[in-house]
Amino acid sequence: MSKVIVITGSTKGIGYGLAGEFLKRGCRVVINSRKQVDVQKVEAEFASKYPKENIAGFACDVSKYEDNQKLFDFAKSKFGRVDIWINNAGLSMIRKMFWEQPVERMKEVVDTNLLGVMYASQIVINEMLKQGGGQLYNMEGLGSDGRIADGLAVYGSTKRALNYFTKSLQLETKNTPVQVCLLSPGIVVTDLLIQDYEGMPEKFERAKKFFNILGDKVETVTPYLAEKILENKDGKKVAWLTTPKVFMRFMTAGFNKRNLFND
Repeated sequence: MSKVIVITGSTKGIGYGLAGEFLKRGCRVVINSRKQVDVQKVEAEFASKYPKENIAGFACDVSKYEDNQKLFDFAKSKFGRVDIWINNAGLSMIRKMFWEQPVERMKEVVDTNLLGVMYASQIVINEMLKQGGGQLYNMEGLGSDGRIADGLAVYGSTKRALNYFTKSLQLETKNTPVQVCLLSPGIVVTDLLIQDYEGMPEKFERAKKFFNILGDKVETVTPYLAEKILENKDGKKVAWLTTPKVFMRFMTAGFNKRNLFND
């Protein structure tokens, strides 16, 4: 039986790429976003390429506890169970100093990136325990490993906290049939990345040099991640940009010119 996979925030970016890769591999996938119009658009797009019966979409706000429960219940009603749940939905902020950041956006980022993941994780673990097992993935990002960058105090803090939270869940679930895993896509060129530099063209131009060395496009990263997730029997971390790969990218940057931003 093909795997049933729920991906939050999967109408664009990495989530969208993962959804397509899982469908390509015969999985049954639940698409999610906050806006119904976005969900319907992506459902129709995927239905033109893959079996319609393998696709379902549900719009909700994952920063709300009850919406995560509704999303799980929807997936279960459609496909009978959830084998893999990926907490991919996330928000970032324009790269300004912390004291310049709007309070409303701060709350949105923390509620989605951290509280939303906590809410979903509690619901998913409980539901997977009832069904006899499953895998929960939480998405790393800049700050997860302790690296600090100016202008990302709030976003980076949520990802650092998420790393601790996920490892705590791994400890607490180690004697259960539920596996809690970290998913690390590396630096991927998405709208989320680009919008961090809104209104700062000079800073973005400088950042591009770094991104062109270590970054990748969605269509490069997601096939690898999807394969490794489906192969992951031991609940290990699934990572694209490993330390040896980082070393090799810098070593070859002088003659391996890359441009991820050409239109």
